[in-house]
Amino acid sequence: MSFSLWISLLTACVVISLTPGAGAINTMSNSLASGWRRSLWGIIGQQLALIIHIVIVAAGVGVFVARSPAVFAAIRYAGAAYLVYLGVRMICARPRAADPSEPVSVVPRITNRAMLVRGFWVNLLNPKAIVFFLAFIPQFVRIDAPQLPQYMLIAGTVMAVDIVVMWLFFAAAARPFGRFAATARGQRVLNTVFGALFVGVAGLLVFIH
Repeated sequence: MSFSLWISLLTACVVISLTPGAGAINTMSNSLASGWRRSLWGIIGQQLALIIHIVIVAAGVGVFVARSPAVFAAIRYAGAAYLVYLGVRMICARPRAADPSEPVSVVPRITNRAMLVRGFWVNLLNPKAIVFFLAFIPQFVRIDAPQLPQYMLIAGTVMAVDIVVMWLFFAAAARPFGRFAATARGQRVLNTVFGALFVGVAGLLVFIH
């Protein structure tokens, strides 16, 4: 891959990562719930899902998913149902008493592993991501050159950019709300807002084709 083509890939990745979605919402809620540093675990989970998406596209399975209405619909509804579950769980969460020595909790505190798993499923159960990568990745792959090094470079660039944007932009953007969430009323408001955002993204996933 030429340097100019890589710059185009890098620019596209930045724009894509900055586009708000379920991953961004998940990252911000993790940051509020468990602190900015620990929110990285959820971001890592999201990157593992991106790797699978890229592998699916590279293996040609993405074409099958994109062209199979039944498979696409099954993944789409599963993803929407999972986002609704997260949203309802957040809306119904009880505010936790604030402890000055700990991060303020907006959702029930979860372990690093749970954040990683949740981030993984939030990104994985998004069939539109597979279709998007199916249209996006081939533009940066030369068919007359070895495929593996190109896909590794693409995957590395996509993941590096997404980690930086998610952690240093979306997770960091949630930090100013920490003081607001120090009260039970503030926590309920943020629970409702982030829960509604999850449900809203689920609706978009189902109804927008």
